[in-house]
Amino acid sequence: MTGDDDRIRHPDPEDRLVLAPDCSRCPALVESRTRISWGTGSRDANVFVVGEAPGAGDPDAETWKGGNHTGCAYTSRHSGRRIRRLVRDLGYGDDCFFTNAAKCHPENDRDPTETELTNCRGHLETELEVVDPAVVVTTGKHATATLLAFEGIELDGFLDAVCEPIDCPTLGVTCLPILHPSYQEVWLSRLDLSDAEYRERISERLP
Repeated sequence: MTGDDDRIRHPDPEDRLVLAPDCSRCPALVESRTRISWGTGSRDANVFVVGEAPGAGDPDAETWKGGNHTGCAYTSRHSGRRIRRLVRDLGYGDDCFFTNAAKCHPENDRDPTETELTNCRGHLETELEVVDPAVVVTTGKHATATLLAFEGIELDGFLDAVCEPIDCPTLGVTCLPILHPSYQEVWLSRLDLSDAEYRERISERLP
């Protein structure tokens, strides 16, 4: 892609918040990952974006190879650039931290298991303590569920929660669930929202 996407800055690998360089808590993920995908961005950001896990990525891509290869969260050619573009367009390009609930790529892009998410939740908690954001934007139902697990909250239906702030007193943040960028077009029609209306809803709920 060219044009508008050219202005999206790829994170510097030196900026990664590396918490456990050789983490081996999840044997299956150790086998399937190429690199651990750590969070990047401002350490005093107001907005903190959480995805589910790094995808397989494309090692042959020129720059946006994906977190499994770059070691930086949200650096895939599709989802990574898309969420970073959204955050930038909403005015938070320099006021955001990006990470994943699970830091390693699960084989065949399967969902991380509950055990794997639990094993990685300590890393996520540390990132939240370091950054201390006001709002945590969770992209998709799995990222949302793992954040709300800190509060003992279970969602009855993810779509009903999209763009609806959820108070998380244990973490001292507000959770704002949004659609996973890879499936945004599919679910926007289900929500009867245009792209502009969806962006406006997100913007209204950011600090």
